[in-house]
Amino acid sequence: MKNILLLGSGGRECALAWKLSQSPLCGTFFIAPGNAGTAEYGINLPISYNDFEAIGKACLEYKIDIIIPGPEDPLVLGIYDFIKNTPALRHIIVAGPSKAGAQLEGSKAFSKKFMERHNIPTASYHEYTKDSFEQGVAYIKRSDMPIVIKADGLAAGKGVVIAQNAIEAVKAFRAMVMDEQFGEASSKVVIEQFLDGIELSVFAFTDGTNYVLLPEAKDYKRIGEGDKGLNTGGMGAISPVPFADNEFMLKVTERIVVPTITGLKKEDIFYQGFIFFGLIKVNGDPYVIEYNCRLGDPETEVVIPRLENDLVEMILKMEEGKLDEVVVQHSAKAAGAVMLVSEGYPGHYEKGMEMTGFDSVKGSLLFHAGTATKDGAVVTNGGRVLAITSYGEDIGQALDKSYENASIVNYKGKYYRKDIGWEFSK
Repeated sequence: MKNILLLGSGGRECALAWKLSQSPLCGTFFIAPGNAGTAEYGINLPISYNDFEAIGKACLEYKIDIIIPGPEDPLVLGIYDFIKNTPALRHIIVAGPSKAGAQLEGSKAFSKKFMERHNIPTASYHEYTKDSFEQGVAYIKRSDMPIVIKADGLAAGKGVVIAQNAIEAVKAFRAMVMDEQFGEASSKVVIEQFLDGIELSVFAFTDGTNYVLLPEAKDYKRIGEGDKGLNTGGMGAISPVPFADNEFMLKVTERIVVPTITGLKKEDIFYQGFIFFGLIKVNGDPYVIEYNCRLGDPETEVVIPRLENDLVEMILKMEEGKLDEVVVQHSAKAAGAVMLVSEGYPGHYEKGMEMTGFDSVKGSLLFHAGTATKDGAVVTNGGRVLAITSYGEDIGQALDKSYENASIVNYKGKYYRKDIGWEFSK
């Protein structure tokens, strides 16, 4: 039995908490800080997932054996290195990469150069800073449109602009690099070719040498139906992805997954845990849009329910360097997740709206994202509030069940997209 500390407070962490708590290898289970939903599966601790000193004290107090960082921030800030460089903590298993490995997500420029070095297919690009601003403007003006402008560092999912024309592109570029829109995160900017295709998310779990692939997923980022409106953290997801057939996934494995893991090892960059490959299929071939050093959200809310293996056992195999002994079992059923959000999201929204209807939900999993408990009631506590995930014989059937229950859970200002999986569930 292993005492486990899961870091995070979103829908991804709620899905992971649901899964981890089912393992017979899971001892006392803590989530920091967690939400109203994670409290059903373990003990929430009122600790920020970026407060490493408080995390270290909790690890000692509660005799933690395994830490699982959910979000990117603690990984990019070096939670792995902090644990391993603290003598009293270094025995703890960290299911995540070193700070150097987390640069795959923490720096767009680093990841682009890494892909270049290892011949991993991605969009062509250039990088610029304040000092090379005029060269950047000149590059934009001679480029085909649309074009993609990306802040180099973490910008809470807001640091990417797909500009339709040069005026829009220069404006976004100027805001990021000259006006310091995202502070240090946009002191360097990557400008890259726009790839036209259909996107999906692929997830590997690696011990640094061996790897297994988890179920793939597709998420829906725009706030409005028909993929219109502002980008969000994700309005829903489906798994499996119908166009990710064996032939395509073989290309993903040979051209992207294997070169990434072997490239990290060749460069002596310590990496264990999850690698998220944000991919786009262009004329039948996969290209990398981005790497993440953790699982995606809301993709986790469909990926983890379709993973039939014991996740704690997989983490122990990871630590032993024996993931080659693991055969991953994906459920034959499809999963569809619909995200309930707050009115006004991704802009300004109110918090503290009382939620009702949970007891009437049948046949779906409820993964809390932005929720809290107040005076014995569950209330909204974020923009993305609740992921409703259902299984089905196909994507359409899974989503029908999720939509049925989306109409049952209630709170003031509830909004959700009614066309998740629209390409595949007609």
